[in-house]
Amino acid sequence: MDLIKALEWRYATKKMNGQVVPQEKIDYILEAAKLAPSSSGIQPYQIFVISNKEVKEKLRAVAFDQSQITDASHVLVFAAWDGYSLEKISTVFDRTLAERGLPANTMDDYKNSLWGMYEPLGQEWHANHAARQAYISFGIALAAAAEQEVDATPMEGFVPAEVDKLLGLNELGLKSAVILTLGYRDEANDWLVNMKKVRTPKSEFITEIK
Repeated sequence: MDLIKALEWRYATKKMNGQVVPQEKIDYILEAAKLAPSSSGIQPYQIFVISNKEVKEKLRAVAFDQSQITDASHVLVFAAWDGYSLEKISTVFDRTLAERGLPANTMDDYKNSLWGMYEPLGQEWHANHAARQAYISFGIALAAAAEQEVDATPMEGFVPAEVDKLLGLNELGLKSAVILTLGYRDEANDWLVNMKKVRTPKSEFITEIK
């Protein structure tokens, strides 16, 4: 299935049937998410992959009782850094240089310049910026799921502080940003499954400046 056809096929699944998604498909989606671009290649987020029944039940309780969470095969929680620091940035750059076989000081000027921009902007800006990077990975994962014909539901409908507490994110310096449930549609009970996909017309959506 090519990407456009996959995106035409996908929709925000409202009812899932509990069928387990094969591990190779989950691995593919996660690999795509890992390969997503991020600002300066820092990847200031992690993905928590939840298949445990009890944890999913607890997660549903703080996500406005959305049934897709417990009916899904896997639930992905994208959790972003709660702030940047020179130490965190240095750790990422050091790994990059080591992997590329470059001298340890190769990126010092860029690293210091970057931190010089980030530091005065404050933790709220940091957290928001990191969450936006997580959303890029989230979008790639959503497209990869469609390519694999795995149904998915994007979710912002949850109580972040409760999700953070449930998964112990605060202790890790993370904040939950967005949730993606993965599974298979329950065609007999999903009211949205046969609805026409509607998007803004191209003439209104795209402005060409030549």
